Amino acid sequence: MTTLWLKIIKPNRRSAKWLLFLVLIGIVVATYQGYFDSLRLLLDTPSLTLRIGSYGISAYTLLSGAIALALVFWTTAIVSDSVERKISRLHTVRAATRALAVKIAQILIYVIAFLVALDFVGIDLTTLTVFSGAVGIGLGFGLQKIASNFISGLILLMEKSIEEGDLIELSDGTFGFVRRASARYTLVETFDSKEILVPNEDLITSRVVNWTFSNSSARVEFHVGVSYHSDIELARELMLEAARAHPRCAKTPEPACYLLAFGDSSVDFTLHFWVDDVTLGRWPPQSEVMFEIWRKFKANGIEIPFPQRDLHIRSDSRDSTDGQEENT
Repeated sequence: MTTLWLKIIKPNRRSAKWLLFLVLIGIVVATYQGYFDSLRLLLDTPSLTLRIGSYGISAYTLLSGAIALALVFWTTAIVSDSVERKISRLHTVRAATRALAVKIAQILIYVIAFLVALDFVGIDLTTLTVFSGAVGIGLGFGLQKIASNFISGLILLMEKSIEEGDLIELSDGTFGFVRRASARYTLVETFDSKEILVPNEDLITSRVVNWTFSNSSARVEFHVGVSYHSDIELARELMLEAARAHPRCAKTPEPACYLLAFGDSSVDFTLHFWVDDVTLGRWPPQSEVMFEIWRKFKANGIEIPFPQRDLHIRSDSRDSTDGQEENT
């Protein structure tokens, strides 16, 4: 039902918008020309009038008000879409700035449309002060989350801390690209093509890792264990060679390999290297460098050990002596 009303208020197809707009204009013109006077006499009667105190609403008033509201909202939809298209064509302006301008323009347009619609229906705008307290209570309770998400969306657009195309990681483990920023939510597309609608409030109140906030470079690191019987100096050089040879490995900062610990079964190293564009992924270069390390180790006799345990069996001399005494 909600979707149906949204389509009525704001049709999706441009041709449908203009067709319905022209139909409504024709109805309004015909009404002022007197073509619907007979319909007015039929519907604007005391028997079809609902009275609340001194104020009465007839069936004709409801019908004309509905047509007026539809005309106002369809006109608003056409103007809003036209403004959005014109702002979207300003490619010299940043995407976040364009999105913010579209949001502000839509807010102003729909606020003006709402006030005009109230005037068309015949509601005195001064009476809105009576309902201001109720609206405030409604925002404080029922619409608190909606208002919070809307304001958070405006803050994100103004701060430019999270923009379309950024690679972000949320505190709950969500990891992906920002595809769209709207008034209520931010659309994040993960690497497995899941589209997650994240409320804007979560991006303001929770910790968010933006991998591309100031630059798109990122570090790749992983651990490698080498046997105690191997030449660890040679192993270190081979790992650095494998990282430097990869086409996505950044020249600055240079790859680094550190001896991490003397483990139970291996000498543990950690290898660090940087990629210039993290949006292309970190797993592919890490996997390819690890394959190259495997090949180099195999060619140079460097062993990657698996966990081993030495089992020592010891007999207790006292147990054997006690046994001999019992036999005698």
